[in-house]
Amino acid sequence: MADDIWKRDEVESPCIKICVVHPESRLCTGCLRSIDEIGRWSRMHPDERREVMDELPARAGAFSKRRGGRAARMARRQG
Repeated sequence: MADDIWKRDEVESPCIKICVVHPESRLCTGCLRSIDEIGRWSRMHPDERREVMDELPARAGAFSKRRGGRAARMARRQG
């Protein structure tokens, strides 16, 4: 079938189309990859992609909690 051409055995991108780079960690807040990893992704060997994918869960703590936003405004109103 023609669709078989598009089924490739490779590691898919973790991109979730929320592309915002955290200023301190320099990681994308959506997929948790570095700018370098995002730029090189299409040229990476599948083993290198798997290594990055394995590291992503540990990167989730790289971001400090937001101090602003709706939750902070609500807390100030109640306090």
